[in-house]
Amino acid sequence: MKKLDYLTRSQIQSIHKLKSDRNAQRVLKQMEEYLNVIKAGENIYYLNAAGRTLVNCDKVRKSTGNIQHYIMRNHIYIAYGCPDSWRNEMRIRSEGATKKDNVTCVADALFKRGDVYTIIEVDNTQTMKKNQTKIEKYRTLKQRGSFGMIAPNFIWITISDHRKSELERLSKGLNTKVFTLKDFRIGG
Repeated sequence: MKKLDYLTRSQIQSIHKLKSDRNAQRVLKQMEEYLNVIKAGENIYYLNAAGRTLVNCDKVRKSTGNIQHYIMRNHIYIAYGCPDSWRNEMRIRSEGATKKDNVTCVADALFKRGDVYTIIEVDNTQTMKKNQTKIEKYRTLKQRGSFGMIAPNFIWITISDHRKSELERLSKGLNTKVFTLKDFRIGG
């Protein structure tokens, strides 16, 4: 939870290979003094003050309306094998000819396998116009060689088939896979 912020019971179960729902519930019960829980369909867990102290975590999380963003991002983390190089909220920057030509983009997450970066983007409540702007920034960063010699992969997770189609259209020419949230339902 220090790394992923918020996790559903089924995500915890999957990451730690806890097999049955009953076993996962037993483990979470043993950890309850270190966790806060949000009841939202499937229980969502995050570290409380005691839990943050135990694992030396400075990041305070609260029950907010943005939790679904984290849960969606975690589905990708699990689906791609929980990469060790996974980093959340990473700033990618490229210097331009002038200061106003500088390009900065914050990826929801990224990881690297071999020499290839994979950039994760979550489309939950973002406007499609903002997604388009972000994709154009990624095109510029790619053209400027900000990722090295090998072009990055882009993974998007979104909430509907319509939004998936739009993201695929906007991402033409980039090595992009777009999934919907329903592709990653793992319980609950």
